[in-house]
Amino acid sequence: MEATPHPPPSAVQGSQAVRSVISRLRRRIRAASAAEDLTQAQAAVLARLTAGEGLSTSDLAAAEGVRHQSMASTVTALTGLGLVERRPDPSDGRRLLIALTPGGRHRAEEDRQARGEWLAGRLRDRCTEEERQTVLAAMAVLERLTHD
Repeated sequence: MEATPHPPPSAVQGSQAVRSVISRLRRRIRAASAAEDLTQAQAAVLARLTAGEGLSTSDLAAAEGVRHQSMASTVTALTGLGLVERRPDPSDGRRLLIALTPGGRHRAEEDRQARGEWLAGRLRDRCTEEERQTVLAAMAVLERLTHD
C-alpha cells in the first residue's frame, strides 16, 4: 500500500487560512441579517428552506449538524412566529415536512438580500478595484476545489 504524500507547507497554510476566513466571514454575513427576534439557528433554517418545498425535522437537523430535539425546538419557535408550517409529505403521508409560510419566504428573501448588500458594501468600502478582482480570481480557484 502506497503512503499518501504529505501536502506542501503552502497547502497546509492555505487550508488553515481559508477555513479560518470562511468561518469568520460566514458569522459576519449571518449577523448582517439576523434581527433580534431570530436566533442564528432559526435564520439558518429559514435560509435552508428557501431551496425547496420542505424538509423533515430530521433532515433539517442533519443538514445543520444538530440533534433532532434541538431542531424540533427551533422549528416550534419558527412555527410560533408564523414563519414555517408543517405539511404532509406528498410522497409519504406518515411524515411531516417543514415549509416556509409566505411570511417566512418573504423574511428569508429579505435576510438574503441584507446579507448580499452587507458583503457588497464591505467589498466596495474596504477594497480597491484590483483587490475585488483578486477576490473574484480566488473564488474561481476555490470553486474549482469543490468539483470532483
